[in-house]
Amino acid sequence: MAGISSPGIGSGLNVTQLLTDLRAAENQKLVPITKQKADQNAKISGYGQLKNALEQFQTSVNKLNDPKLYQSLSTEIRGGSAVKATASGEATAGRYDVEVTQLARAGSLAATSIQGDEALTKSLAGAGANLSLSFGRDAEGSPTATQNIPLTEGSSLESIRDQINAFDFEDGPAVSASIVNDGTGYRLALNSTASGKDASINDMSFSGVSTELAADSSTAYQGRDAELKVNGIGITSATNRVEGAIAGVTLEVEKVTEEGSPNTVIVARNTLAVREAVEGFVKGYNDLKTKIGELTAFNGGGDAAGDLIGDRAVRTIESQLRSALVGSVPGGDINRLSDMGIELNKEGKLELDSSKMSKAVAENQDAVAAFFASDSEEAGMGGQVNEVVNRLLSDNGTLGSANRSAKASIAALDVRFERTEASIDRTIERYRKQFSQLDVMMSQMSSMSDYLTQQFDMINSQMSSRK
Repeated sequence: MAGISSPGIGSGLNVTQLLTDLRAAENQKLVPITKQKADQNAKISGYGQLKNALEQFQTSVNKLNDPKLYQSLSTEIRGGSAVKATASGEATAGRYDVEVTQLARAGSLAATSIQGDEALTKSLAGAGANLSLSFGRDAEGSPTATQNIPLTEGSSLESIRDQINAFDFEDGPAVSASIVNDGTGYRLALNSTASGKDASINDMSFSGVSTELAADSSTAYQGRDAELKVNGIGITSATNRVEGAIAGVTLEVEKVTEEGSPNTVIVARNTLAVREAVEGFVKGYNDLKTKIGELTAFNGGGDAAGDLIGDRAVRTIESQLRSALVGSVPGGDINRLSDMGIELNKEGKLELDSSKMSKAVAENQDAVAAFFASDSEEAGMGGQVNEVVNRLLSDNGTLGSANRSAKASIAALDVRFERTEASIDRTIERYRKQFSQLDVMMSQMSSMSDYLTQQFDMINSQMSSRK
């Protein structure tokens, strides 16, 4: 067939160009299929964006639907900055005056100074050397705990430090060791790893070591407990983190209060968290409406029109959510969102009267909790809206069904595209055969014409020669 694709042979037709032009014309049948498939893919993308927006809104709904939100407590400190406080769910609302007279601290003790160039590395320990540490003091002045650390023969000041730091103190009081240069020599310094008087190191004694190494009592820094009063009741704590002085409240004491000027810890319901959750709910719904507006925007038919313009699934979602939001929760002081200062405006978005909402939360938080997170058979507003969103997001829900429908349309369009493409190929092949037949026929006619012309020329020549 290659011979008929060049002009001047056979029919003289440019068959290649003719077939190219014919295929281009036939391919126009594929354009609407491609456009429909692009539209369905755009819908699937739009459904994905809508699903994400619905899930984000559901997150804000779930916060309001959690009963723990309304049980949480907050703490406020008045009168100074000596104390910080955090409240757990076991705390009780109230006011507590806290006076701090002493902070907890850890103890420390250093050994005598060892001079000389080899102070750090020379051998100090003999066979059977040992370090004994004592901690705390009871009412009679005796240690409340002791630790014995065996030392390796030939140990230097540095290796003694390392052995102390590697020692397993188990559950008893412990120390960390370091070496300090005091300007004239080097000292072994021990620091209690925990604060409080019972964990404070009070003495160290060596056996089997050089007389250069001994405790220096003048360096003793005694550990001590924090001392404070809560509503006049005296309390001691080994750390500056005080738990149990106020049930459900953890105090962090940071400095001593001035005499007669306690810090007041106020434990109250966490109205801020509830207000923020309500504001998040309003914002979540309005963000969802904004996304729906983008997906269904109409701009006169331009390319920038929303992917889901006129989509039935979107209208269903909006309708069901609107019905849930204007519904009621009977039986309480607050029955509707409007009682909380939340109204649907003419654009279908929620408007919040912050003053009205804050007043409801501050004065009647139990009613707010019952409205949004009711644990009765009649679900609260949070539960009702959450149920609608769950239904919309489920595999068999509005979005799931719409998504499957779009994917099914794409699959059908793919089949249609393949069939149309095959039909075009058959049509072009038919044209190719017809052009081939035409070329053969015209070639034969051209040969016959040449033969007849030749015969006529011969006859004319013979007749001329007889004259």
